[in-house]
Amino acid sequence: MIPVIAIDGPSASGKGTVAERVAQSLGFHFLDSGALYRLVALAAGRSGISMGDTTALEKLAANLDVRFYQGNIYLNNQLVTDDIRSEICSRHASLAAAIPGVRTALLTRQRAFREAPGLVADGRDMGSVVFPDAVLKVFLTADPKIRAHRRYNQLMNKGIPASMQSLLWDIEERDTRDESRTVAPLKRGNALLLDTTTLTIQQAVDQVLAWFAEAQPGLS
Repeated sequence: MIPVIAIDGPSASGKGTVAERVAQSLGFHFLDSGALYRLVALAAGRSGISMGDTTALEKLAANLDVRFYQGNIYLNNQLVTDDIRSEICSRHASLAAAIPGVRTALLTRQRAFREAPGLVADGRDMGSVVFPDAVLKVFLTADPKIRAHRRYNQLMNKGIPASMQSLLWDIEERDTRDESRTVAPLKRGNALLLDTTTLTIQQAVDQVLAWFAEAQPGLS
């Protein structure tokens, strides 16, 4: 079996950065599952598809022309790495993720990332739905205000305008929506809890690596 480390958690908890660095440390592949939903949202906006048109969104998700290459993301051969990080794309991605048909369309695509020597996958249902047999499941979280501050700095560093209060409202609203949706809701389950409110990224990475060493001593 190809080992999978599943890192789930709420929006802006830092799970993407932690997961990517863990993957680099282990020489594993990396899956940013949230990027797929952001791509659906971006493609819908560019195609004039309403986020309420579930049929069109399901078809769009099933036929996404997406490519991940050297840390960048391409949609229809156009670089969209930064475009999918906007506030509106984030909000619409959460709406798309609540549509059962969209999740089903992206499930096979996500599982295809599982290749030797291993995979680190981050999202909201990596351990509960996509990779239930993951050798290590981590639920990474942080205080909402800290998460809003981190997202604000991330956007500002990329030159993307942002409002701290708007980000906090969006994070709290998204938490409620993700936790209450009927399909693959955000939940800790049997994952190990990692609260990064007072941790640096490196401290969080070190903890995940330590847990993986305990779970798979021959691969760490």
